[in-house]
Amino acid sequence: MRTKLIFCSIALLPLASFAADKPTMLNVKEGLWEVTVTHPSNGLPGMPEDALAKLPPEQRARVEEMMKQKGMTMSGNTTVVKSCVTREKIEKGMAFAAENEKREGNCTHTTVSSSPTHLEAKTHCDESGKDGKKTTIDGITTVDVVNGDSTKGTTHVVSNSDGRTMNMDMTFASKYLGPSCGDIK
Repeated sequence: MRTKLIFCSIALLPLASFAADKPTMLNVKEGLWEVTVTHPSNGLPGMPEDALAKLPPEQRARVEEMMKQKGMTMSGNTTVVKSCVTREKIEKGMAFAAENEKREGNCTHTTVSSSPTHLEAKTHCDESGKDGKKTTIDGITTVDVVNGDSTKGTTHVVSNSDGRTMNMDMTFASKYLGPSCGDIK
C-alpha cells in the first residue's frame, strides 16, 4: 500500500495543475492521455524491481492487476499511465492525478509559477501508515506544454520514512490519445 501511495504521490501528481492560489490552467485537451514516466531504477518508484520480484506471487499479481486497472504498465525504468482528463479535473487542478486515490496523510501544493504553457509547483506531504511509520515527501515539479497534444516535465522528490531518505528524479512526457476515455476514469 505504501508503494501505491508513494507512486501516486510522485508519478501522477507531477502533471496535476495545483489548485493553490488559483493558478493559470495548463492549456491541454480533454480526453485520454498517456503519461510516460522515466525513473532511475527498475520497478515502481519507491520499489525497485528486485523488491517487486521478492513479493509472494499472489501479492505481486495483486499489484500488477491494480496497475492494469489504473491503465498502468511498467518496463524497466519506464512506467506508463493512462489518464482521462476532463474539464472539471483541469479546473480543479487535478488534470492528470489519480481519481479516488485516498491519501493517508496531509499534502499541500504550492504553485511557484503558472501560465497556460508552464507550471512549477512544490508538494509537501506528511503521511502516517497503518503500521505507525511516518513519511514526509517533498517534491518540486515543472510541466511544459509542448502543444495542446503533449507535455513534458521533471520531478525531484525527497522522501523520508522513519529516518531513511530516498531521492528520486524523474522525467515524464504525456501525449493526447483522443477524446474518448473508454474504460479509463
